[in-house]
Amino acid sequence: MTTDQSAATAPLTTARLAALAVPAAVVGVLSALGLVLVSWLAGRLQGWLWGALPEALGARADSPWWIVAVLTATGLAVGAVVRWAPGHAGDDPATTGLVAAPLPVGTVPGLAAALVLGLAGGVSLGPENPIIAVNVALAVWLVTRSRVGVPVPAVTLMASAGTIGAMFGTPVGAALVMTESLGGQGRGPLFDRLFGPLVAAGTGSLTMSLIGSPQLSVDVPGYTDPAWGDLVAAPAVAAAAALVCLLGVWAFPHVHAAFHRIGHPVLMLGAGGLVLGVLGAVGGPLTLFKGLDEMQELTADAAGYGAWALLGLAVVKMAALVVASSAGFRGGRIFPAVFVGVAVALSAHAVVPDVHVGLAVAAGVMGATLVVARDGWLALFMGVAMVADVAVLPVLCLAVLPLWLLVRGRPPMLVTAP
Repeated sequence: MTTDQSAATAPLTTARLAALAVPAAVVGVLSALGLVLVSWLAGRLQGWLWGALPEALGARADSPWWIVAVLTATGLAVGAVVRWAPGHAGDDPATTGLVAAPLPVGTVPGLAAALVLGLAGGVSLGPENPIIAVNVALAVWLVTRSRVGVPVPAVTLMASAGTIGAMFGTPVGAALVMTESLGGQGRGPLFDRLFGPLVAAGTGSLTMSLIGSPQLSVDVPGYTDPAWGDLVAAPAVAAAAALVCLLGVWAFPHVHAAFHRIGHPVLMLGAGGLVLGVLGAVGGPLTLFKGLDEMQELTADAAGYGAWALLGLAVVKMAALVVASSAGFRGGRIFPAVFVGVAVALSAHAVVPDVHVGLAVAAGVMGATLVVARDGWLALFMGVAMVADVAVLPVLCLAVLPLWLLVRGRPPMLVTAP
């Protein structure tokens, strides 16, 4: 039996739990700093690609030809990284979930480069999966060489929780994801197994708060006047968002197979970038990037759109998410799905103005997240976090029940690795 295996099966005594606190805190801080560094690099490159460069060339960054050109060039650049970087910039993103086994540390530079290029170039994927993989690989490499006696599975959970806590600005989301992952594993109190990840999630989210984390929620009125009709409206909006995402899940393996018939990563990702550019030209700048800033802008300007236009933005964003993941761009699927949920919710509110917009947004985000992440706890958390209003939680807890019956038997948004 190896040292890691012995440590993993050893009893979780009080002394052993206490000994996890320091390495878990260090891992949480480093995970947050890794996210900050990647986000800063992507932001600087994005500012050049979509600001300084078109201005220098006398072009408009929101013109269809510029969107197509930048997305196509981004696809070719990411394809070159995937083809020639050590470790091919990690595994095919269509085959991996939010938390996966640690990658070799030599894969980190290529994966980080592919992530930065995709985020800056306007690809409709979030940072979550790749940055978790980067932070896990680095944490495992550092901890195993420091010989502090923390097993690799524990380090993996700590780095994952620290990164999730940093991304969402609160350890609550990480706690819910870890609860889902660890619920059926091991013996003894669940909180023993959550101890290290919670320390990492707390320090990761605190680090982001001190640095100045981005605003996750959208600006909507508070939910202060519940009505009986909300028990119908919330499940209906959640189901509508879920159905849009289920269409994407259905198309996912077919689109993935079509792109992978091309074979060569540069050509495959270049073609993917071209398709993303066309979709971006159709949907406009709001359908580009990971979707966080864009859904805040969409919510602020929702009155300027009709119901069909808002639904169209949701469909275009879902199509872009499917294409980006299928073509091999490195990125996560949760943030773009949240944009889909927000757009569907705003469309529903435009059709039926009596539906409270905050509750509709929370329900739409919950429905979209549940389909893409297939995690009920995370879906509830994202719904509440997106409107920053815990008052919607009782209605969401009831709305998620029929939604789970709709979703649970459907395939996940993953492709089986060959």
